[in-house]
Amino acid sequence: MSVTHRSGTADRTETGGVELRELEAFLVLAEERHFGRTGERLYVSQSRISQLLRALERRVGARLVERTSRRVRLTPLGEALAAELRPAYAALRAGLASARAAARGVGGAVRVGFQGTAGDGLVRALALFEERHPGSTATLSEVPLCDPFGAVRAGEVDAAVVLLPVREPDLVLGPVFSRRPQTLALPAGHPLASTATATGTATGKPVGAEALAGLPLIGVRGPAPDYWRRAAAPDRTPAGAPVPAGPEAGTLQEGLTLVAAGRGGMLLCRPTAEMNARRALAFVPVDGLPESALGLVWRADRETERVRAFARAVADAEG
Repeated sequence: MSVTHRSGTADRTETGGVELRELEAFLVLAEERHFGRTGERLYVSQSRISQLLRALERRVGARLVERTSRRVRLTPLGEALAAELRPAYAALRAGLASARAAARGVGGAVRVGFQGTAGDGLVRALALFEERHPGSTATLSEVPLCDPFGAVRAGEVDAAVVLLPVREPDLVLGPVFSRRPQTLALPAGHPLASTATATGTATGKPVGAEALAGLPLIGVRGPAPDYWRRAAAPDRTPAGAPVPAGPEAGTLQEGLTLVAAGRGGMLLCRPTAEMNARRALAFVPVDGLPESALGLVWRADRETERVRAFARAVADAEG
């Protein structure tokens, strides 16, 4: 059993009554065979090395080092003890170094999920993260529209860019960005699409939210939380007029195909609309609904410095 004490500015860790610092001083002295050089390596005084060695010898009950005016020599018992301790001490140092790197380091890969479309801002964030942290990489993978939080919870990605709202107690909501009016996807030629260009880009005067009354909205099926699905396809306008439920889709492309087939409209964030322009569709902004926004989320119990560093890159790239 290990017990940690605080003494001055240094931590003391004892195992079976023996301080780790005593063992460290002994092993370095066994290499250097010189008290002054040992103290320099450990950033302590020569007298402190002597104190640590005497303490270890008292615990062992025998001399480990023979001192003369010219040299330091290990006793046979000291030689045997040093030989036994070196592998264990090396393994201990390697384990501590690995733990520190995992807890504090940024190096390595961060896996990022995204819903719908990886917009220009997210691509800039990846480049910024890798520029700030040489040796680190960021990889992208799409997460299902119908399950925005599943890949994060399952550990398939370290963080994910998802459409808000997010009300999950086990997830951390990091930077929120791309706040824009919601965009309504419609079949080309729909009466509400008069402000859209031939290529589907949302332009001109937005339609009012009350225009959704009587227009079926494509919903989201699957494990997405109810509050999230209601935000994606509200059942009432802000004034309380009913909005009919259209068919449900499990993926973005399935939903857009239903829109193109005239089965209803679909609310999207602006970046997703811009990246999916096609002649069979029209996109128009909607006035009077809560803004569309994207956010970076990750598991609270798996937060690392690497994830925090990527979150900072997202905030700066989108800022």
